[in-house]
Amino acid sequence: MSDAAASKPGFWTSLANPTRFMGLSASMLPWLWAIAGVLTIGGLAWAWNAPQDYQQGVTVRIMYIHVPAAWLAMFAYAVMAASALGTLIWRHPLADVSIRAAAPIGAAFTLICLITGSLWGRPMWGTWWVWDARLTSVFVLMLMYLGIIALQRAMDDPAKAARPVAILVLVGSVNIPIIKFSVDIWNTLHQPASVIRFDGPTIHPTMLWPLLVTAIGFMGLFAAMHMLAMRNEIRRRRAAALRRAGARGPSAAPATAVLEG
Repeated sequence: MSDAAASKPGFWTSLANPTRFMGLSASMLPWLWAIAGVLTIGGLAWAWNAPQDYQQGVTVRIMYIHVPAAWLAMFAYAVMAASALGTLIWRHPLADVSIRAAAPIGAAFTLICLITGSLWGRPMWGTWWVWDARLTSVFVLMLMYLGIIALQRAMDDPAKAARPVAILVLVGSVNIPIIKFSVDIWNTLHQPASVIRFDGPTIHPTMLWPLLVTAIGFMGLFAAMHMLAMRNEIRRRRAAALRRAGARGPSAAPATAVLEG
C-alpha cells in the first residue's frame, strides 16, 4: 500500500469528524425522508387493503403499526449499545451524540409499541395489560430509555455524562435478547414470533409483504430522525462551546475545535 493510500482516512474514520458528518448528512437527509415517506405511506396503504385475519378480523391491522414499532424500539437500543461501545472503547467523537439522539426516538417507538399492543390485546385477550414476560420486558425497555434520558439531562456537561450513560446503556442491553426470546422461553399470553423465525415466517404473504414494506419505511424514518437529531445535538454543543469561550474572554482558545475535529 502506498503512503498516499495509507494516509487517506477510512469512511468511518472520516465520519469521526463532525464537520464531515454534517456535510454528508445534509446531502443524505432529503433522500432518507423521501424513501421513508414513500415506503411508510405505501406500506400502510397496502396494509389497509390487505385481507382481514380469520380470527382477529379488522383488528389485525393494528399489527402494521405495532410490529414495526416494536422492532424499531429494540433496533434503536441496539444502535445505542453499539454507540456505547464506541464511547467506552474507541472514544468516537460522535458516539455519545448518537446515544443522545437515539434515546428519545427509541422511547417514542417503545411508547407506540405499548399503546398499540394494549389496543390490540383488549379485543384479543380480553384485557388491556398483563404482566407476562414479553409485555413486562418491553415495559422495562421503556423505563431504561427514560432512565438514560434522565441521566443525560441530570449532568450539564455532556463530556462528563458520556461514560456513565454508556455504561447504563450496555447494562440495559441485556434486556434486548430477553424481549426477543421471552415468548419462546416462558409461557406467555403474547403470541410467539411469526416473522423472524429459524423455520421462516408463518404469516401469509398477503399480510407479510405490506408488513415488511412498512417496517422498512419505519427504519427509514428512524434513520432520518436519528441523523437530524445528531445534527441538532452537534449544533447545540457547538453553541454551548461558543458560550463557554465567550465567558472565558477573547484570549481563550477557540472552543469549537472540540467539535470541529
